[in-house]
Amino acid sequence: MPVKNAMTADFLRSAYGGESMAHMRYLTWAEDAEKKEMPNIGRLFRAVSYAEQVHAFNHFRELGQQTGGATVTAGAEFGMGSVAENLQWAIDGEVHEVEQMYPVYFQVAQCQQESGAQRSFHYALEAEKIHVTMFKAAQDAAKAGKDLPTKDYYVCPVCGFTGEGHMEDQCPVCKVKKELFKVFSA
Repeated sequence: MPVKNAMTADFLRSAYGGESMAHMRYLTWAEDAEKKEMPNIGRLFRAVSYAEQVHAFNHFRELGQQTGGATVTAGAEFGMGSVAENLQWAIDGEVHEVEQMYPVYFQVAQCQQESGAQRSFHYALEAEKIHVTMFKAAQDAAKAGKDLPTKDYYVCPVCGFTGEGHMEDQCPVCKVKKELFKVFSA
């Protein structure tokens, strides 16, 4: 069902733009980490980039036939720094989404009884919390001049849940079976 309320539609467009920009920043920073001989941090960036793409697609789908422009506040830095700096900028963007953006967007969608938007915002919020933790661990390694240990990352194609190491039997957020997950292997 298409979104009925203008404010929720604006928030979906803004979230779509922010997630799209995060997707591209993370791909760029993945390539940079790989060039700097940190392929495991690069793989983490690629996995999270895919999760951000899932979030953008979800937000776009919820708009249905709604059209219109939007101002996009990404809540993150642009540019190329050291791997540790790029990770800090990724952390800052994810924290913005977890603490500021998605809680507000979700509350408005809930108040406006926009169930599809609520689901889309909830999925993104739950994944972003995990991304903060993953990026902080990667930053600790990069600050020490090291790469992350080699491990697989897996991403739910429905909600963007991102895991590492052992894959869950089903997504803990949306319950999709693990066979559908996209795996980022070493």
